[in-house]
Amino acid sequence: MNSLSRTPLRVRQPVRLRMAQVARIEQLSPLMRRIIFTGDDLHDFSSAAADDHVKLFFPQPGQDMPVLPDVDTGGRPMHTSSSSVIMRDYTPRFFNPETNELAIEFVLHGDGPAATWAAQAKPGQTLGIGGPRGSFIVSENYAHYLLIGDQTALPAIARRLEEMPESTSVTAMIEVADAEEERPLASRADARILWFPRNGVEAGKSTVLQEALQDHDLPSDDLHIWIGAEIDTVRQLRTLLIEDKGVTRDHIRSAGYWRLGAADGGGRVED
Repeated sequence: MNSLSRTPLRVRQPVRLRMAQVARIEQLSPLMRRIIFTGDDLHDFSSAAADDHVKLFFPQPGQDMPVLPDVDTGGRPMHTSSSSVIMRDYTPRFFNPETNELAIEFVLHGDGPAATWAAQAKPGQTLGIGGPRGSFIVSENYAHYLLIGDQTALPAIARRLEEMPESTSVTAMIEVADAEEERPLASRADARILWFPRNGVEAGKSTVLQEALQDHDLPSDDLHIWIGAEIDTVRQLRTLLIEDKGVTRDHIRSAGYWRLGAADGGGRVED
């Protein structure tokens, strides 16, 4: 395995809380809904990497306005265990600084405060937004890139494909509920996009990505791999890459986007 070292660029930025209003809604597939937010608070919003995340703060059931956490003297959100603060992590799909429009894509999986809110969202409704706190920017001169994820990671994968330079060699392996969730993904890169429907298997219990990766021949030793999915699935995929495929740890960036059976159980997956 090529051990060429490429130090990623880490970008830190001030974190503050914002309020934003729903401008419009786009149904991308039966289970994917894009909600575009706008508002004066977004005037200095910035997101430098495709896998950045923001905290979204949702209203309590029956309420119109979200409950925001307290902030410290620097204006940063403070950790809270209050049940009145409902927050979840989401990927900034794109931001247009000319119109102050921020797009977030939601999986309508039928339960949980975020999916419930997104299913009924209407123009004019308000959410709170915090972050992103920082970005992890990967070198653009690997010979190949491999993006692996389930439907919760599809916004980050779609953004990464869209932002990749022309002629970049990339493969995307994406698990979706069924064939109706497959859709064209724009990219200037030399992109191969592979869809893996789980066809009735419960999200988080499917092994379609593990099986596909086991059978997948890596096209180059000089590659960078990004993984985002249910956290135990991510651990299995990462182990497979290291132990069976011989990929070195520094060529993999992985994160659990959610945890089966937990309300908010994602996190980085590392040694």
